[in-house]
Amino acid sequence: MSRRICVVGAGRWGANHIRTLVELGHQVGVVDPDAASRERAREAHPGLAIYADLDAALASGGFEAFTVATPPTSHVQVASRILEAGFPVLVEKPLATTAADARRLAELARARGAHLMVGHLMLFHPAIARIRELLSEGKIGKLQYLYSNRLNLGAVRTEENILWSFAPHDVSIFQHLIGRTPTRVESRGGAFLQPGVHDTTLTVLEYPDNVVGHIFVSWLHPFKEHRLVVIGSKGMLSYEDSSEQRQLIFYEKGIDWVRGEPVKREGPTEVIEYEASLPLSNELAYFVERIDAGGIELGHADEA
Repeated sequence: MSRRICVVGAGRWGANHIRTLVELGHQVGVVDPDAASRERAREAHPGLAIYADLDAALASGGFEAFTVATPPTSHVQVASRILEAGFPVLVEKPLATTAADARRLAELARARGAHLMVGHLMLFHPAIARIRELLSEGKIGKLQYLYSNRLNLGAVRTEENILWSFAPHDVSIFQHLIGRTPTRVESRGGAFLQPGVHDTTLTVLEYPDNVVGHIFVSWLHPFKEHRLVVIGSKGMLSYEDSSEQRQLIFYEKGIDWVRGEPVKREGPTEVIEYEASLPLSNELAYFVERIDAGGIELGHADEA
């Protein structure tokens, strides 16, 4: 079913929202105060309804829902105006730059009965969905430890540090896979390019049942690496989204205790198949399917 969706923010990621919604067969509008961004959107998709001002789009009566792909510092202001008008909205991560602002948006959504969803893209990645299934099936035994590296050179932000820019992906993945909130979080890093804006951080998260994770993020790194490793008592999983093959690999490896001594276990390696689908298409389709639903979602409905 074709719905009328307006994308607020036609920059790099907003352009992906626009293209994907058009490909999914929806009627798409665009809001961006920047004339050059509006022109690029117009050239890429002739016939779109394009506005320089959000109020004009809200007042037009032409849309059923909105997505927000503006800089994080503007999320609260933009999303608040949309929610106050009673429209469902998908806000790209992070929802806000402070916990207080995030709670304020959640309270506003409840008060207006409007659907507020946070765009945690990686929760809609088919490889992550397959990893979650494997954990539920007991493929790697008891979950013990997981880590994520999200590294690259560039994509340097001025309005947010590397933790706010990159790590929300990995925090959401950890929550999705573990199903628990951490009992302790410690994050450290360094700011080298801009005073007070961290370029690299290492975050350690401790969860109930002795599950530990760490997240290493940096935009000051010699090569690109998006890698997730999940370790259990019976085996290990590895997925590298930045590789050409994008293989999900199971390693039947671990440590067995033999007569009180730790002995390395080396079993076969298995490439795990997973569905070939695009995370952004999955995420936006999920949001559109729930336009008429009220409530708040950090990701999938089964996590709410």
